[in-house]
Amino acid sequence: MIALQVAIDGPSASGKSAVAKLLAKRLGYVYIDTGAMYRAVTLAAKNRGVDFHDEAALTGVAEKIKIEIEADKDTDRGYKILVDGENITEQLFNSEVDSLVSLTAKVPGVRLLMAEAQRQIAGSQNVIMAGRDIASNVLPHAEVKIFLNASPECRAERRMKELAQKGEKGGFDEILAIIRMRDKIDSERKDNPLIKTPDAIEIDSTSLSVLEVVERMEKIVREREREYKDSK
Repeated sequence: MIALQVAIDGPSASGKSAVAKLLAKRLGYVYIDTGAMYRAVTLAAKNRGVDFHDEAALTGVAEKIKIEIEADKDTDRGYKILVDGENITEQLFNSEVDSLVSLTAKVPGVRLLMAEAQRQIAGSQNVIMAGRDIASNVLPHAEVKIFLNASPECRAERRMKELAQKGEKGGFDEILAIIRMRDKIDSERKDNPLIKTPDAIEIDSTSLSVLEVVERMEKIVREREREYKDSK
């Protein structure tokens, strides 16, 4: 049985989740949105009134809560996130969590806990995992590594449309500022910063549709599947 790991990294709102979900459906792989796990910790910390500059407190939240990812065919997202048994998926993707999640994700203790949980989920199955440090840290031996990028302005427009679809308001300039801030935090953090690994294939999605990106990625994975079969 072929068991391939596909690691997709990229900055905020580059389209990782959308393309990874569709790619997994086409290939019959399991999709894991690691960013949603950090959002779950962020939401839990916010609800507990934790100071987001207190790294020990944030790590403590990550240690105490139980995060589960389950398939959910009734939603466009295709999965749901449960924290201590409660479905909190729809609370994770708002502007407030957007502005705080990078503060959570830069904490070494939180990253260590999440990375281990992600490796356990991946196991020995065909998996597509999207995040910030998948190729460089979580799945360094993944057979396929892709770095998905887009201009900050393009990503801000995408995030604004996402919020509008949920009935939330967000100005372009405000969202662009949050995205630039997240890029800075993600790329400059000490532990496992957002980087493009030397063996990753970069795709710029600025001028591409979701389906065009998915088709490019599918071609890359199918070729790797053939190479994998031939090597056995």
